[in-house]
Amino acid sequence: MNLREQAVDIVRTLRAGGYQAYLVGGCVRDLLLEREPADYDVATDATPEEVMRIFPRTWAVGAQFGVVLVPVAGPEPADEETPNKQQRAIEVATFRSDGLYTDSRHPDEVRYTRLPEEDVRRRDFTINGLLLDPLSGQVLDFVEGRQDLQGRIIRTIGDPRLRFAEDKLRLLRAVRFAARFGYTIESRTLDAIRELGPQIQAVSRERVRDELTKMLTEGHARRAFELLDLIGLLPQVLPAVAKMKGVAQPPQFHPEGDVWTHTLLLLEMLPHPCSRTLAWGALLHDVGKPPTYRVAPDRIRFDGHVEVGKAMAREICRGFRMSNDDTDQIVALVVHHMRFADASKMKQATLKRFMRLPHFDEHLALHRIDCRASHGDLTLYDYVRQRYEQTPPEQMRPVPLLTGHDLIALGMKPGPGFSQILAAAEDAQLEGQIGSKPEALEFARQFRLRGNF
Repeated sequence: MNLREQAVDIVRTLRAGGYQAYLVGGCVRDLLLEREPADYDVATDATPEEVMRIFPRTWAVGAQFGVVLVPVAGPEPADEETPNKQQRAIEVATFRSDGLYTDSRHPDEVRYTRLPEEDVRRRDFTINGLLLDPLSGQVLDFVEGRQDLQGRIIRTIGDPRLRFAEDKLRLLRAVRFAARFGYTIESRTLDAIRELGPQIQAVSRERVRDELTKMLTEGHARRAFELLDLIGLLPQVLPAVAKMKGVAQPPQFHPEGDVWTHTLLLLEMLPHPCSRTLAWGALLHDVGKPPTYRVAPDRIRFDGHVEVGKAMAREICRGFRMSNDDTDQIVALVVHHMRFADASKMKQATLKRFMRLPHFDEHLALHRIDCRASHGDLTLYDYVRQRYEQTPPEQMRPVPLLTGHDLIALGMKPGPGFSQILAAAEDAQLEGQIGSKPEALEFARQFRLRGNF
């Protein structure tokens, strides 16, 4: 069974036990929009204890808030104590009416209810407040969600200030949904976001990171960041990016305009689907330009913007608590994005080492959209891409023909100079000047005779 069929089977099982059960939330919205949902949620009047009794294998990770995860067919989770939706589980939530949210995320008190209407009214936006009976096809709409779907409107359920106070991440979620679906944010909802924007600082950096990453990778990144800027949330979540606005660039290289305009164009050109590292790399590749901007006699310059951007990107990634692997790749994209300018003049060895960077396909992708978002000349991109595609792996990363043991066998004493001759030998190998062990040994002898070692 596919994921939808398994969600329907959970509903059917709960119904057979005498309980109400419906599909709820984003999956209903997506089905009505004729989109394939990424995941499915079920709402029921069965309590968590009753759900766990009906389904022999569950994860009660949110039972105190009325939420139980029911695993379905798919890969087994790496850690059964900390499952998540990516580990193929369907969230089954008990109808509830929440109390205050003093931590701006979780209710202080949860009161279960038998009424689906009460459960819906605690949810975030009207388009996410629909219930679907998958057995009959009936849609239960207590909040005019279908009307807002038809009108292409993002509107909170009830008082927007109350909804945002319950979970301040909803400030960003409103923007993401508006960008993703091309909807308009309703005026009262918009006013509340503008008023409460600074309160996004109360949300954990991890949750903000994840919401921004979704904005960057869902296929509507430019619209999302234009909205963040328009509403005033951008300086709250990414002040370094907000500072790109109004930073002029030399028109001979950037006829499109300032650094912000250039970055928006890159976001618009991101492939879909897109890796999170490429998306963040595109967003931050010029983050070092605002602090290095200066007007020289010949033109606008950004001296050292790559090194400054490297430090800033690493600080931003660490601030958002990104993984070390993601941080290293994002920073690498920032550090190396200007190296393509010298590609046609690089020695073969230098170019091959460049192309050996981890995930070099992302470096290529970033350079391509960087060019398209500025001067439009893809000559260097085509040159490097062709070399990358045409160079066999064994030529890109050849097995070394010369080792430290070989140098010792030649009578050389180990020391700091070993690395010099080994590096020179690797250069010669990558350049195609040597191609066998005897040639490598002769290279070492000549290198030594020339007094270079």
